[in-house]
Amino acid sequence: MVAVHKTVDELAIFGGAPVFDEKLHVGRPNVGDRDRLLQRINDILDRRWLTNDGVYIREFEARVARLAGVRHCVAMCNGTVALEIAIRALGLAGEVIVPSFTFVATAHALQWQDITPVFCDIDPETHNLDPGLVEQAITPRTTGILGVHVWGRPCAVEPLERIARRYRLKLLFDAAHAFACSHHGQMLGSFGNAEVYSFHATKFLNTFEGGAVVTNDSNLAARLRLMRNFGFAGYDQVIDLGTNGKMNEIAAAMGLTGLDSLDEFIAVNRRHWEQYWRELADLDGVTLAAYDPAEKNNYQYVILELEDTLAISRDELVSILHAENVMARRYFYPGCHRMEPYRSRYPQAGRHLPHTEALTRAVVSLPTGTGVEADAIASICHLVRLAVRHHQEIHQRLKRQRGQAALAL
Repeated sequence: MVAVHKTVDELAIFGGAPVFDEKLHVGRPNVGDRDRLLQRINDILDRRWLTNDGVYIREFEARVARLAGVRHCVAMCNGTVALEIAIRALGLAGEVIVPSFTFVATAHALQWQDITPVFCDIDPETHNLDPGLVEQAITPRTTGILGVHVWGRPCAVEPLERIARRYRLKLLFDAAHAFACSHHGQMLGSFGNAEVYSFHATKFLNTFEGGAVVTNDSNLAARLRLMRNFGFAGYDQVIDLGTNGKMNEIAAAMGLTGLDSLDEFIAVNRRHWEQYWRELADLDGVTLAAYDPAEKNNYQYVILELEDTLAISRDELVSILHAENVMARRYFYPGCHRMEPYRSRYPQAGRHLPHTEALTRAVVSLPTGTGVEADAIASICHLVRLAVRHHQEIHQRLKRQRGQAALAL
């Protein structure tokens, strides 16, 4: 396509034709070399070994562990189950401190096991847990800290490690955003007691659906392997409580195919992020989440933060983009503490989470990945610039539009 430029009157939300004929999603799956994937799948079918630690699972785990710089990778059927098993294997109970600014699975993985997620506020600059507030949230019931590397940008790892040591707490990281990202030159995945990756279809490296726990603790890794396979330690010997959390061979084949193209995926993401930066960095009223050029990052997330100086709201911008078939997303709206069951159980939580509440109203994620072309990004950036530079006029028109719709009811 050729980049499209519009006037305010031509916006689809005001009756114009959408820029895109089909919906352009934030996270279209990367596939990699389809022929190589199909070769692997055919080999799996010929072997008739579809799950239970086949050759592709073992190869995938070895390559992920090598890339993360850890001794052990335990692949799982999805990231949520990986979190749940890691939480149980670490013996967490009582209360665990966690951000509310995260995907709800982070909190659910705790609550599912009757562990109370204690929501802690974030640093408004990094969007990650504020270590000072973490320390204030510790009680006699606290057994662990569950940090989240949001956008693949590392948590305050060293302060959290010091707090965990001081209070004898377990430290687990949700690294769902952070595969192939680094902190002080060391890969995320190698910190705390363990870290958990997601390889969901929307992640830049996917296994269709999958996840993994990575750790340097050999005893923990052995327990994780038991727990993901019903507690089996042999053909018919069960020695621990477990569940079915295994990744299958075809999922691992997809992961290996993605690993073959990992550098290409990251290069595309980086090129797209740099284009967004060039076209939006000088736009008053919005901030594009930046990445440390001295560190490795997967550049999977293109995140705009709208300032409250604008008349137009984040939700109004999202509505404008959706009308153009740009399926921008609110992250992580409205915050875990405002979702059930937490909203009912902790109705006052928002009072202690001012930065989380502000951020959930301010951020929007834009499309990137191998399914997006440079001309599409140019069109998206034009729409954002148009909306922001004419924010007063557009806000008033949308307000009148909503009023007329209400009267029509």
